[in-house]
Amino acid sequence: MGREPTRLLFVCLGNICRSPTAEAVMQQLITASGLDSRFEVDSAGIGGWHEGEPPDRRARKAAARRGVHLRGSARTITAADFDRFDLIVSVDESNLAALRRLAPAGSRAELRKLAPEDVPDPYYGGAGGFAAAFDVIEAACARLLDELRQD
Repeated sequence: MGREPTRLLFVCLGNICRSPTAEAVMQQLITASGLDSRFEVDSAGIGGWHEGEPPDRRARKAAARRGVHLRGSARTITAADFDRFDLIVSVDESNLAALRRLAPAGSRAELRKLAPEDVPDPYYGGAGGFAAAFDVIEAACARLLDELRQD
């Protein structure tokens, strides 16, 4: 009998740039490591401004340049997510603070940041910002997966 997979949820502000990038990068790392049965990965946003939209075109382009394909559509985090997921990972300090405010009392998910540094929000900048955010996300996801594999 197998154990339940660890469920990871990546969160950013609107779920069209950083969190779908983290979701796709982590999924690719998991698959490349042959660990698909051990993990489930998703992403969500703090706010619903982009609900139902695909990932930002610039984020998709930056990811595609590195062989990563962003899929899915933006969604807003729900109260149920705090019990459905084992680990909810914020891309920055401000979204982590929002997650702490939104977490229902007694919810089971661990809340943490993806990296010690904030993943820069590229939304209002140019293509270089998306590449820089991808760099931080890629390195942080590799570290996180290494950590989770030890559990």
